Amino acid sequence: MQRGGGRQSLGRAPPAPLVCLGVGRRVSCPPAGRGSEGDAPPPSTQVPSEPSPERWSLLCTGKAHPCPAPSERHSLPFTPALTSRAQVQRALLALTIPLEALQAVKDRMLQAMRKGLSRQTHAQANVRMLPAYICSTPDGTGKAAQPGDVLLWLQASAGALGCLLQPGCWVMGSSWPPPTMPLQLFDFIAQCLRQFLAGISSPQHRLPLGFVFPFSCRQTQLDKAELISWSKGFSCSDVEGKDVVQLLQSAIKKQELHHVDVVALMNDTVGTMMTCSMRGEPCEVALIVGTGTNSCFMAEAQLVEMAEEISGQMCVITEWGCFGDDGTLSDILTPYDQHVDQESFNPGEKRFEKLVGSLYLGEIVRHVLTALVAEKVLFTGRSPSPSSFSGRFGEILQSVTGLLAPECMATLLPSVDGTGQGAAVVTAVALRLAAQRHEVDQLLAPLQLSRADLERVQALMRREMELGLGLESHANASVRMLPTYVRGTPDGTERGEFLALDLGGTNFRVLVVRVAQDGIRMASEIYVIPTAVMQGTGEALFNHIIECIMDFQLKQNLLEQVLPLGFTFSFPCQQLGLDKAVLLSWTKGFSASGCVGQDVVQLLREAAQRKQHLGLKVVAVVNDTVGTMMSCGYDDPKCEIGLIVGTGTNACYMEEMRNVGTVEGEQGRMCINMEWGAFGDNGCLDDFFTDFDRLVDEKTINAGKQRFEKLISGMYLGEIVRHILLALVEKQLLFRGKPCPKLQTRDIFQTKFLSTIEIDGLALQQVRAILQDLELQASFEDSLLVQKVCQTVSLRAAQLCAAGLAAVVEKMRENRGLAQLAVTVGVDGTLYKMHPRFSQHLQQMLRDLAPNCTVTFLQSEDGSGKGAALVAAVACRGAEP
Repeated sequence: MQRGGGRQSLGRAPPAPLVCLGVGRRVSCPPAGRGSEGDAPPPSTQVPSEPSPERWSLLCTGKAHPCPAPSERHSLPFTPALTSRAQVQRALLALTIPLEALQAVKDRMLQAMRKGLSRQTHAQANVRMLPAYICSTPDGTGKAAQPGDVLLWLQASAGALGCLLQPGCWVMGSSWPPPTMPLQLFDFIAQCLRQFLAGISSPQHRLPLGFVFPFSCRQTQLDKAELISWSKGFSCSDVEGKDVVQLLQSAIKKQELHHVDVVALMNDTVGTMMTCSMRGEPCEVALIVGTGTNSCFMAEAQLVEMAEEISGQMCVITEWGCFGDDGTLSDILTPYDQHVDQESFNPGEKRFEKLVGSLYLGEIVRHVLTALVAEKVLFTGRSPSPSSFSGRFGEILQSVTGLLAPECMATLLPSVDGTGQGAAVVTAVALRLAAQRHEVDQLLAPLQLSRADLERVQALMRREMELGLGLESHANASVRMLPTYVRGTPDGTERGEFLALDLGGTNFRVLVVRVAQDGIRMASEIYVIPTAVMQGTGEALFNHIIECIMDFQLKQNLLEQVLPLGFTFSFPCQQLGLDKAVLLSWTKGFSASGCVGQDVVQLLREAAQRKQHLGLKVVAVVNDTVGTMMSCGYDDPKCEIGLIVGTGTNACYMEEMRNVGTVEGEQGRMCINMEWGAFGDNGCLDDFFTDFDRLVDEKTINAGKQRFEKLISGMYLGEIVRHILLALVEKQLLFRGKPCPKLQTRDIFQTKFLSTIEIDGLALQQVRAILQDLELQASFEDSLLVQKVCQTVSLRAAQLCAAGLAAVVEKMRENRGLAQLAVTVGVDGTLYKMHPRFSQHLQQMLRDLAPNCTVTFLQSEDGSGKGAALVAAVACRGAEP
C-alpha cells in the first residue's frame, strides 16, 4: 500500500515507562555482535569482561555525564613506574565527550532514524529502522502465554529448542552445531523439534511456534522474512533471498508435525522488550548492550513507511550499530577507535557498535594501555594484560539519560532470557491479537455490507420511490415522495432583489439576496424568538416574525419596496402549492396554539395585515433540502438533486411530471421532496438492522420511525458506536474489560468524535487524549480498536446513503431514456462536510452502484437562506410574460 504525503515527522516519543536492558551473555562460539546484522570476527586480543563503562553508556544514550574520578573506579594494577598522573589524564581525555558534543550525537541519531523510517530515504540510511511487525506488547490480562506454546530459537553458532508447558515453566533441549549443507539446516531443526516434542510428550492439538532468527532479514509480515545474509559462522547455501519461515514450516511438515505452526519470527532485541513487558508495567523500548548493541521501540505505525501497516503501533528495530558509517561520528572518534576499526574484519562499518559493544571495548583499552606503555608511564618493562573493571554501566546510563531528556522518565529493567521467553511472549501476543481480531470481526460483521447487500438496498429504495409517487400506493409507502411545486432550477437569467425568511429553531434569519449578472450578494440578520412566544399563541408568534422582517427592511432601506419572499419553514408540512403548506405538527420546542392544520403562509400574510405591512409578497415555501438544490443550481445548471447529510438526512430531485401521480399535469418536471429518512419504517430494512441499531432506536422519542435516518445521520452514529464499545468491554476486548461508567451515559459519544478520530494521520496519542476527555482510559490498542469501530459505522452510513442516491440517479437516467446521465448533487450537512472520509466513501460506492451515471457533488452555501430566495427568483422568472 502506497503512503500519501503529509506524514507526521518523528519527534520525541511519549515517555516510555520501561527500557529493557539486555546484557550480552557469553556463548561457546567466538564472540559475535548481539543485536546487529553483519558481525565481524573478534580481534585476536581477549576481551575484558566489563571494560571502560563511562563512554560506553554515554554513547548508548547520546547524553553527557561527568567522567568519574579515578578514585571512584577500580584501578588497573599500576606499577611504581607511573611517573605522571597528568600523562594518564591526557591520554584518557580523548575519551571524554563534552555535553554539547553528545547533544549533537543525539540530534544526528534522530535525523538518521527519520531517514531510516522514510520510504524515500530508507535505502541510503545507516540506521535502518526495520519494521518487526510486532504490533502489541502483553496487555496484562494474563492471556499472553498459554499452556503448550512451543518456541524455537537459533543463537549464533549454537541452537536450542524449548517448550513452554505452562506460563512460567520451561523445558530446555540441548544445543546443536549448525549444518552447512544447502537447506539441511531447516530439516535438521525440524528433526530436533520432533525429538524434542517426543521427549516431553507434547499434546497433539495445534502448537504455535515462535522463531528467533538473529540474522539480517527483510521482514514483510510477522511470519514472513527473507534472509539477506548469513553471519555468526552460518553459511548454508540457497537460503539467502528466501522466506526462512516458509523453509522452516516446510521442513516441519516433512516430519509430519502438522499440528505445529510457525506464527512469529523475531530477533533477540524484540524478545528482550517482550520479556520485560511481562512484569506488570508496559515496556516499549529495548536495549541490547553486550558483545554488540541494538535497540527497538514501539512507534506509531503511520511513521514506519516501509511497513504495510498504517494504523496502530509497530515495533521498529533500529539496527543502530551502523550509525556513523557515513562519517557522522568522525568528530568524536579517537585514535584508539581508529586503530580498532582498522584492525577489524569490517573497517569503516559498524562504527557506533565499535564504540559501544563489549567486543571492541577491550581493544580500545588495549590501545590506550599500549600508548601509556610507549610513554613509559605504565607497566614499565611489562606488556599490558587485561583486568576487570567495575560495573557502573547501568548507573551511568540511568543518570545520563535524564540529563538531555528530562521530559522522559525511563526505568531500566534487566531482561531475563529475552531470546527464549521473549519468543514465547511474541508468539502468545500474536495469538491473543489474532483471537481478539476474530472476535471483533464477528461482532462488527453485521455492520459490514457486501456489494449484494447494497444493491438490494438500492432496489428497495427504488420500489419505495415508485410506491410514493403513485396516487393509490402513496399512503402505504415509507418514502413519501412529496411534491414541492418547484418546477424548475436556476438557469442564470434570474435578476433582482429577493427576501428570504429561514425559520427552523429558536433563532431565525431574515435575508435580502441581490441576484445580478456578476453574482449574488446577501445581507442578513439573526433574530431570537423568546420561549414565551414559541409556546404562546400563533398570532403572537407570527406577529413577532413580521416585526423582525420590518426591522430588517428598515435597516436595509427596503421598507417601501415590495420584494418577493421565499420562506424556508423547517417543520413537518403537507404542501399543497408553491406558496401553500399546511403545518402537520410542531417540533423543536415550538407549541404555538392555533397553527397546526393551518397554512403557514396564510398565517404570515394575516400577521402582515395586522401590522399594516403591505410590502410582503410570499411567493414560495420550501424546506432546506430543496433550498440546497436551488442554491447549488445557480452555480451549476446540471444540479437537479439536493442531499442533506447532517444531524438528519433527506434528498430531493427533479422528477418527470408524468410520473407524479399525486399532482395533476403531464408536462415538465417537479422537484420531489423524498423524505427518505423514513425509508424502512414499513419493515423493508429490518434485515439490515443490527442489535446495536435496535438499542439506539428503542431509546429515541420516535421508536420505529425514521429508520433509514437512524442508520445514516449524525444524530445517531455516535450512539451506535457507544453501544458497540459497551459490547466490546463486556467481551473484555476493550479497556481490559474494566467497567466504564461514563460509557453508560447516553449521547456521551457524540458524532463529532467520529469525525475527529478518523482524521487522516491523527496520531493514536491524540485519539487517546480524546477518549481520556471522556474519562475512558485507553491504551494504544484500545485507541486503534475504537478507531476501527468508528470507521465501520461511518463507512456503513456512507454506503447506505450511496445506495439510496444510486436509486435516484438511475431512475432519472431511465426517465430520460439516456445511456449515460451527467448530473450534479447539491449537498449540505455537517456529517458530509466535516467527516474526513464520508464524502469519499459515498462517492466511491455511488460510482460502483450506478456506473452509467456521472455524478458531481457540489457543496451548498446557505441552502436555507440563499436557496429560498432563488426559489422565489425562479418562481418570478416563470411568472413573467
